[in-house]
Amino acid sequence: QVQLVESGGGSVQAGGSLRLSCAVSGYIGNYYRYCMGWFRQAPGKEREVVATIDAYLNTNYGDSVKGRFSISRDNAKNTLDLQMNSLKPEDTAMYSCARGPLFNCPVNLGTAEKDFAYWGQGTQVTVSS
Repeated sequence: QVQLVESGGGSVQAGGSLRLSCAVSGYIGNYYRYCMGWFRQAPGKEREVVATIDAYLNTNYGDSVKGRFSISRDNAKNTLDLQMNSLKPEDTAMYSCARGPLFNCPVNLGTAEKDFAYWGQGTQVTVSS
């Protein structure tokens, strides 16, 4: 049973930083082979891709977070992180980590969600102005 548990969310003022973490269990030893991603969903909006990282450590970011957010993974610890800097009120959302396909991540972020099979419960990020 694959399990993903997020942590690190909270409330912060605009311009501040937060670091989210995702602990992955259930397929110890194979974690490094999978594409991983961070997604977010704001109230009344569709879920969107924030960032992905593949088995080769190639990263991809949504346009709205490029230059501000950084995704990383620790394959020894089976964890996935998201460093969020220069936060804006529009970054307020529920952030979830997810496991994608083997090795490579979807190139088209607009349709990537369908390729992620396992999801965490999410952690809330609130940015005040």
